[in-house]
Amino acid sequence: MSADREKSHDMSDSDIALLLADAADEVEIGIAPYQAVLRGGRRRRARRWAVAAATALVLAGSSATLAVAGLPGGNGGQVATQPLVPADADPSRVLQTTLATGTDQGTRWRVLIDVWSPPRDQKQAEAQRAAMALRGETPPDAHDASDLIGKITYFVHRDYGGRSTKVMENTVPASDTMTGTDLISGSLPLRPDDRADVRLVIGYVAKTAQRVNCTWTNDTATVVEKGDSETGTNVPAIRSPEGSPYNWFVCVAPKGTEHKTAEVIG
Repeated sequence: MSADREKSHDMSDSDIALLLADAADEVEIGIAPYQAVLRGGRRRRARRWAVAAATALVLAGSSATLAVAGLPGGNGGQVATQPLVPADADPSRVLQTTLATGTDQGTRWRVLIDVWSPPRDQKQAEAQRAAMALRGETPPDAHDASDLIGKITYFVHRDYGGRSTKVMENTVPASDTMTGTDLISGSLPLRPDDRADVRLVIGYVAKTAQRVNCTWTNDTATVVEKGDSETGTNVPAIRSPEGSPYNWFVCVAPKGTEHKTAEVIG
């Protein structure tokens, strides 16, 4: 393990979160002047992701990384006009979707996402918070139940050989959207070992995104395309988890290489 990696273990979760958030705020992508007004929205999403990604970073022994790409509205992407969740959705019932499954050196793994619909009042928020607690899930940045009203909360779990670890989490406004080539992703070891290669990439994109290109350090790539209800979880695909304001994808680097970049293409 490197000296930098060992040093990072002495940092608190909040220290790492702030470092990641500051790094996300520094992300600059070449844009036309008229698009500059959109930068703030991307940075707010990047900051939310950065704080949530601190969990993954600590659990992965500082092997996790954060990536932000694209800019909302950059290529004429359209925002969905249909409600993301039914108006009568029960906020105290978790909506779970399997994003990906596979086998690594004979060990089964999978990535799951739990999505909680936005509570509409204090009573629903309190019921949701209690239901989350029963599942061992604590909403980030929600000090009071009322902080959950009108917001969607999600938790992403990595299961490797029956060992489940929460690797990403966030609470976002129900109206939050992504467009065009906007993409936010996190990368971490597939195997829950801080010395393992950083092979697992989990990210979210606009509902309109059709393809994501994951490139690896050996200069090969995996193209993930938008799937449908018939696409098996053992096939890499962009999926639409129930209740999520974004579509999600999972890429796994071939053995012996690691994550390099991820971007929406086409």
